Amino acid sequence: MTSAVTTLKPESTHRDESRIWKKLKGNKSAALGFILVLFFVGIAVLAPILPIDDPTGTSWSAIRKAPSDAYWFGTDELGRDILSRMIWGAQASLLAGVVSVAIAVLIGVPFGLIAGYFGGWLDGIISRATDALLATPFLILAIALAAFLGPSLTNAMIAIGLSAMPIFVRLTRGQVLSVKTEDYVEGARAIGLSHTLIILRYILPNVFAPILVQATLAVATAIIAEASLSFLGLGQQPPAPSWGSMLNVAKNFLSQAPWMAMWPGAAIFLVVLGFNLLGDGLRDALDPRET
Repeated sequence: MTSAVTTLKPESTHRDESRIWKKLKGNKSAALGFILVLFFVGIAVLAPILPIDDPTGTSWSAIRKAPSDAYWFGTDELGRDILSRMIWGAQASLLAGVVSVAIAVLIGVPFGLIAGYFGGWLDGIISRATDALLATPFLILAIALAAFLGPSLTNAMIAIGLSAMPIFVRLTRGQVLSVKTEDYVEGARAIGLSHTLIILRYILPNVFAPILVQATLAVATAIIAEASLSFLGLGQQPPAPSWGSMLNVAKNFLSQAPWMAMWPGAAIFLVVLGFNLLGDGLRDALDPRET
């Protein structure tokens, strides 16, 4: 039986990794996205050891100072160093993006696997619940959940993750429906393998690539959502730095201190651009139809 199972492994599980890596490296847009993501991840990780000011430290003699040698990015309405707050704020944004998507994947993918593989009444219940959640705009649902759970970064991540979960349910279900009729899956059933083993060994590896691409793109959406919730006071709470909350304060000083809005806005744009470019590159590299 062991040899029979081995022969049933699909060709897609033996992808030419060197070809994929070569295609990814040759994609200039993906390389730019990777550099942008790596840069922001680097400053977020190194924030505790970088020689920067306390992001919550105030100075009444340095209120709304323009960018200078002393304050490269200027200061805010309380005299806090914007550069320091930008670096520490990267932690909140990236953490929210990664954790939110992890929540969405860990909940959505299993439900999608069950719905697509077993079908029947299970598929009906899961699909209708997914359709109901998808009928509500993503950001509106995230705001409603965050307001219900209470304002904090943790609750914001949970709200964003639950709001993004239906996308992964539908994506996984669709991929499973196309994979479960393949010959190698039918052969696995014929030799008596359990449903759990078939799903984990033959179904999941062949639907992993589109899930990975969607997860990469979803991180960008989650970062925007976290910034939006923090802007509304439902995410990271003051005085802890967050790009969204920094924009909320900066809107009151656009004419007097435009740098307060310029830097967090640019950071959100660049990190979201990086994840989108990286996700598009992964999609092209993992597409077996692309040569």
